[in-house]
Amino acid sequence: MNYVPKLKKEYNERVKSALTEQFSYKNIMEVPKLTKIVVSKGVGEAVADKKLIDHAVDELTQITGQKAVPTLSKKDVAAFKLRKGMPIGAKVTLRGNMMYEFLDRLVTAALPRVRDFQGINPKGFDGRGNYNMGIKEQIIFPEINIDQVKRVSGMDVTFVTTAETDREAKALLTELGLPFKKN
Repeated sequence: MNYVPKLKKEYNERVKSALTEQFSYKNIMEVPKLTKIVVSKGVGEAVADKKLIDHAVDELTQITGQKAVPTLSKKDVAAFKLRKGMPIGAKVTLRGNMMYEFLDRLVTAALPRVRDFQGINPKGFDGRGNYNMGIKEQIIFPEINIDQVKRVSGMDVTFVTTAETDREAKALLTELGLPFKKN
């Protein structure tokens, strides 16, 4: 038997029909879906200390369950003592089952651990149906051992969807369980 993540099964059984009903799509292929989640982390201090990139890559690998890759600078910036090609961050692109597993852990385990959590900001949409959110501390994830953290840092999470509008994307992400703040 093939393993199917809980959220993927829920998307196929419940979310598709709910979105079709809400936006009255003519074809089932019009229903927006989540294509990928990109988790990225900038490490500006890596210019002085190269080991910080390794720690960032290890943390993202632990959090997502998929190997992270370092990101490289695209140009020289003399003010920051930065050369083209120097590692300045880390990122992971999640697709398929890994994406649904990460989203499930984010919604059920990580976000409830945020101090004074009121919901996520609904203003992170880009106009094309994609959503960006920032996480201030990596220690909200249960995979991270607080005793082994060198320094508390944040990360960005980008949800890429096939939705045409922000309204459709917000409806999709809400149905998938992301707790948006009420206006």
